[in-house]
Amino acid sequence: MKDKLEYSLFIALSYFLRICGLNFSRRFAYLLALLFYYLIPIRKKTVFENLSIAFPDKSKKEIKELTFKTYLSFCITIVEILLLPYLSKEKIVELIRLKNADQVLRKYKEGKGVILISAHFGNWEMTAISGAIQIGIPFNVVVKNQRNQLVNNWINSVRTKWGNKIINLGANIRTTYSVLKNGDILAIIADQRGPEDGLKLEFFGRVTSVFTGPAVLSLKTGAPIFLGIPVRQKDFTYITEMVELDRTNLPDDFEKQVEVLSQRMIKYVENIIRKHPEQWLWMHRRWKH
Repeated sequence: MKDKLEYSLFIALSYFLRICGLNFSRRFAYLLALLFYYLIPIRKKTVFENLSIAFPDKSKKEIKELTFKTYLSFCITIVEILLLPYLSKEKIVELIRLKNADQVLRKYKEGKGVILISAHFGNWEMTAISGAIQIGIPFNVVVKNQRNQLVNNWINSVRTKWGNKIINLGANIRTTYSVLKNGDILAIIADQRGPEDGLKLEFFGRVTSVFTGPAVLSLKTGAPIFLGIPVRQKDFTYITEMVELDRTNLPDDFEKQVEVLSQRMIKYVENIIRKHPEQWLWMHRRWKH
């Protein structure tokens, strides 16, 4: 019953935003941000603590202001995702300015597959859809299931509407491995906390666990890694620059190679976050272990 009620509210909001249109919906996101920041402060303490860790030189006032901007950015992303089923393919392409797509396509044609890495930054969902359309190759997107199965099914239907395929997080490693061995494109969001017993690397000056899957897959298959972080602009478009990860000058030991590649990945993500901290999703406990 709870799931059905949540889903009904979710769909009702989606239809309401469809009536309002994209431009008004983004302004409506400001009201949602006020609601979640002041009245329903979901994970507000976690956001504040994370920002304090990442930016120790900022005052409490600055951290509070940045916390609200984080909620506002997240709410803009949410309303845009809710409107995705009603946007045309042309509009989705228009909203995401993809740089270096030709380089991704060139590597794809080498037949070793391609690993695309992004983050919970800007509008990562729209970027996966628009990126695949612009490159002209469907993505195999690794996703985490939502608790509410009805909402989960709705989101997955949006993700796959224009040709992308879904791989559930935690699927057999052979599934992702086979995608690359078939020469296809694998897209992964790889910025959240890794397992407690996993590799620990530095992120914003503090050691934390990281996911090593992308590095392992790249080393085992020879697939190049491209990082693409969608940065929201003042006009609400996004610029996503596809940057190939440097895989040269690696140590001889395989485990060390995984460590070096993983550190290069999270360092790139960190640099983007430092430039636009309000656009990252700070709501998970990144430094739990």
